[in-house]
Formats: sequence, structure tokens, C-alpha cells
Amino acid sequence: MSVAYLLLVLFGLLLIGVPVSIALGVSAVSALFIFTSYNVVGSAEIMFNGLKPALMAIPMFILAGSLMSKGSSAQRIVDFAKSLVGHLPGGLPISAILACIIFAAVSGSSPATVVAVGSVMFLAIKNAGYPKSYAVGAITSAGSLGILIPPSVVMIVYGVTAEVSIEKLFMAGIIPGLMIGTMMMLYAYIGAKRLGFKASVPESFALRFKKFHEAFWALLIIFVIIGGIYGGIFTATEAAGISAVYAFIISVFVYKDIKFKDLYAVFLDAAITTAMIFFIIGFAVVFAHFLTNERIPHLIAEFLVGQQMSWWMFLILVHV
Repeated sequence: MSVAYLLLVLFGLLLIGVPVSIALGVSAVSALFIFTSYNVVGSAEIMFNGLKPALMAIPMFILAGSLMSKGSSAQRIVDFAKSLVGHLPGGLPISAILACIIFAAVSGSSPATVVAVGSVMFLAIKNAGYPKSYAVGAITSAGSLGILIPPSVVMIVYGVTAEVSIEKLFMAGIIPGLMIGTMMMLYAYIGAKRLGFKASVPESFALRFKKFHEAFWALLIIFVIIGGIYGGIFTATEAAGISAVYAFIISVFVYKDIKFKDLYAVFLDAAITTAMIFFIIGFAVVFAHFLTNERIPHLIAEFLVGQQMSWWMFLILVHV
């Protein structure tokens, strides 16, 4: 009965357009009030205890992405990606996908990646004669690679919630992220050829090196973060702080495209994004606590084990 109430309220609110965080909060907190002995203070305590120190990496990575996207770093990364693959059929969409892969490894955030690359590439792809849906699909799909490619904010949330090593999650995401990105670029290439787009003259090696040199400091942050984590120099949370400081230095003092007067807007944007994420995490903790209290995961596990399903049947059921 309690689970039926929880799911009915949750999906009912989602269907009428209530934001995910509010839907999670209303369904979980009301279920706690009705079916358990918890009060308002108890719900707040559950929420507070669920916010682990490792989550401090999230605002730092978001701030780093905000600094990079508001400055010229995103444009420099896009220009470098275009110099590598822009001459191919579908060069602009492929460049956007490659830029998303690189920027995802810089910011750790899918929304930041979509905004940073999309603001530069969307009109360029559209004005080159590609359908609007093609431009939107290329950028938003590639931007979602920020979920897999480290340093992923989503992986940090999952690692904290499931008590799994964030560093190991980062390592596990590299190859799948690159594989999916490569398949996206191949799909864009085949789709462009079907639309009749031809290859153009590739840029000279000297010009490519020039654009690499211009984007060097923005690209270096990838090796600083990933190399530092896997080299055992610092943890994922420490890497987040270092990435924010690094992004601040190159945006303000190296590229000089963000002035001190612009920092308030950058920090405010990062704070708003962080607040939205933590709002969802906090209520998700309460939601998960109620499910655990009602032994729902345990009952589901017992049911699956009792069915003696083959591995492919289990995977299909999980996806459904």
C-alpha cells in the first residue's frame, strides 16, 4: 500500500509537469508522514545525513565548467575540433560531437557541455544547410556524454549514493564514453553523406597546430584532473577544487576573457545549478530511505532470484 501510494503520487506529479525535485520531495516526505513515525525534523535529518562530503566535488566541477563556458575556452576547443575533422562530410556536426567529448572531460557536466558547445556550433551547423533537428540532435546527444566521460557529476552522485569508489567509476567511464562518441561521429558522417554533403580541403598542419596552441591551456585541464586522480596525487573531490582554481586562472589571467566584474554572474550561475542538483539529491535521499525502510529493494531482489532467469531475461527486465 505504501509503495503504491509513493509511486502514484510521484508519477502523478511528473505527468502534470511538476519538477522532478518537487515530485520526489512531496511523494517521499508525505509517505514518511503517513506510513512511518518520522516528522519534519526526521525528514530533514535523513536529508542532511545523506549529503556526503564527496558531493562537494559537484559545485567545484560546475564552477569550473561555468568559467570555461563563459570565457573563450569553449570557442577555442571547438575551433581545434573543427581543424581536425571539419573537412569531412558532416564535418560541422562531427566537430560539435568531438568538442562535446573534450568539453565533457573539462567540465564534468552535460548541461554545461550542451550550452558551451551549442552556443558556438548550433547556428553554424544550421546555417551550413543541415536540418534543424540534425543540429539539435548532434549537440544534445553528444552533450549527454558528460554522464560517462570523467569527471562526471552524475558519477559522483551515484558513487556517493551507492557507496562505490568515484575514482573507479571515472576509470570505468572513459572507454565507453569514447566508444559512444566515436559511434556518434560515424553516424553523423554517414548521415551527412546521405544528405549530399561532400568533403572539403583539410586545414594545413600549421593551422591545426596554431589552433591546438590556442586551446592548449583549456585542454591541459583534462590531463591535470584525470592524471592527478589516476596518479594518486589527489582524490576526485580535491581534483574538483583544483579544476575550479585552474579554470579561474586561465579564464582571468591567461586568456583574459573574463573580467573580475563578470565573476559575480559566473558564480551565481554555478550556484543556481548546484542548488538545483542538491535539491534533487536531498529529496532522492529521503525517497531512497523510505524504499529501504519498506524493504522494497530486498523484496525485488528476492523476486528476481526466485525466478531463476537467464542473464538476457534479467537485462530486459531491468531495462523495462
